[in-house]
Amino acid sequence: MEILSLPADLAPLWVAVLMLTAVCTAMITSLFGVGGGLALLLVMALAIPPGALIPVHGLIQMGANASRAAMTWRHINGRVILAFLPGTLLGAWLGSLVLVRLPEQVWQLSIALFVLWMSWGPGLPKAAFGPVGIMLAAAFTGFASLFVGATGPLVAAFIKQIPQHRFATVATFASAMTLQHAPKAVLFGGLGFVLLDWLGFIALMILATVVGNRLGLMLLGRINDQRFHHLFNAILTLLALRLLWQAITGWLA
Repeated sequence: MEILSLPADLAPLWVAVLMLTAVCTAMITSLFGVGGGLALLLVMALAIPPGALIPVHGLIQMGANASRAAMTWRHINGRVILAFLPGTLLGAWLGSLVLVRLPEQVWQLSIALFVLWMSWGPGLPKAAFGPVGIMLAAAFTGFASLFVGATGPLVAAFIKQIPQHRFATVATFASAMTLQHAPKAVLFGGLGFVLLDWLGFIALMILATVVGNRLGLMLLGRINDQRFHHLFNAILTLLALRLLWQAITGWLA
């Protein structure tokens, strides 16, 4: 099989639809700070086999966030990222040791409540944003990302608490998510997931996200910090409410 060929069971029409979705969702994340990753996951779930969904989505998001971070590298909060890296590696390592998965509803409820608290509650104490606090947050979200397809709202809810310019929020979030998605490539490869079958599709999707990132960042320059943070908070709240609804309906089913 050629390295850049497309999966045999993925129709060309679906490839086109998913690429267009990747452009739109990357633009959403670049403009509003969050939301695109989860939206892309929902659409991909309609066409991608369950066993491939999380690894493929993780690699696409890694590429999307890496390109966004590269476009905004001057605004990255280096202090946060230096503390985030070891925590991400620790969380991924701990996640690789877990053999029994918690029910999906537990993760959904936990993430939803945390995001709502960070969006509307008193927030975390200042100590939580020191090197140790950031590392612990990265470890937890890195651990969770191996079992939940999109933990972007969880990371975003934490990073939004750090007072900074809107471009710094987007750039730092993109860098953090790049680090968080990177271990998935190694871990899922070690667990037997065949990446070669999906490399062509992943490459096309990442190219689509580059286009979306550029469009979103152009629009981001046209709004002010206050409007950005209001929109950021609103989207986080909607994502949290959706996760809360999923958890409740999942338990009642």
